Amino acid sequence: PAGLLQAYRFIADSRDEATGERLDNLEDPYRLFRCHTIMNCVDVCPKGLNPTKAIGKIKELMVRRSV
Repeated sequence: PAGLLQAYRFIADSRDEATGERLDNLEDPYRLFRCHTIMNCVDVCPKGLNPTKAIGKIKELMVRRSV
């Protein structure tokens, strides 16, 4: 979850010119879509971050891109 949260930080940055490449790298059944949004990562995050929200936004971007 932490890696996906960091990936979202770059994807959401309007200055980033490699958004498409980053989304391509996450398009794999064993990466982004391994998350089942159970939110255990939010409960145990020592920094109080919300990786589930970031993962959901990345999934949304990928779905929009494929439509």
